[in-house]
Amino acid sequence: MDLNSDLGESFGAWRLGDDSALLDVVTSANVACGFHAGDPRTLLDTCARAVSAGVVIGAQVGYRDLPGFGRRFIDYDPADLVADILYQLGALDGLARAAGARVAYVKPHGALYNAIVHHSAQAAAVVEAVARFDPTLPVLGLPGSEWLRLADEAGLRTVREAFADRGYTPEGTLVPRREPGALLHDPAEVAARMVRLVRDGEIVAVDGTVVRVEAESLCVHGDSPGAVEMARAVRTALDEAGIPLAPFAGSPA
Repeated sequence: MDLNSDLGESFGAWRLGDDSALLDVVTSANVACGFHAGDPRTLLDTCARAVSAGVVIGAQVGYRDLPGFGRRFIDYDPADLVADILYQLGALDGLARAAGARVAYVKPHGALYNAIVHHSAQAAAVVEAVARFDPTLPVLGLPGSEWLRLADEAGLRTVREAFADRGYTPEGTLVPRREPGALLHDPAEVAARMVRLVRDGEIVAVDGTVVRVEAESLCVHGDSPGAVEMARAVRTALDEAGIPLAPFAGSPA
């Protein structure tokens, strides 16, 4: 099982999350690409720290929305979205290579991630961008999403993801952040949920129903309150359950 987190999201004097601590816990780093968060120095430093920690680097591409942290839907022309995704991939891959690694997978961020669960045109645009940049890159996303379906049809390797610190709807999607139950805060509860998910392929939704969820990677958001404590609790619980942790995208270099 892979454990990933969103990193590199500080910008200038604005510090967000404890990337150094999380890089000691996770196996994959979803590094911002400068459109929703992250300035060039932050991204370069994050890539260098990931290499030092033996953590695989993924590109977390998103909408061009620094003020909204990429959490506001944008009605893109698909061709513009293709170009924006390619721009982000090229930028982060250049920084990763300068740090001694490379971008090893792609994960959309925030509103883009949620939009392409159902938005076929935007999902197709992101698939096209990844395929044009490097068709060998795995892509990370929500099980059952249009994004993963279209990526699979295009011949990309798809990797299903579950979220440790997010609530689920009965349909297996994430509870919107503005609704009750969207964010989970108890590390012990979250850790137990993730062990159950990995072992049994199920998670309890906000209404109490049990939802089938199969995943090869678990995400703990780096900007969540108590993110480091939560990530450590999840890793410890998986270790104690005898579930080995390893990046799905291979070695960091």
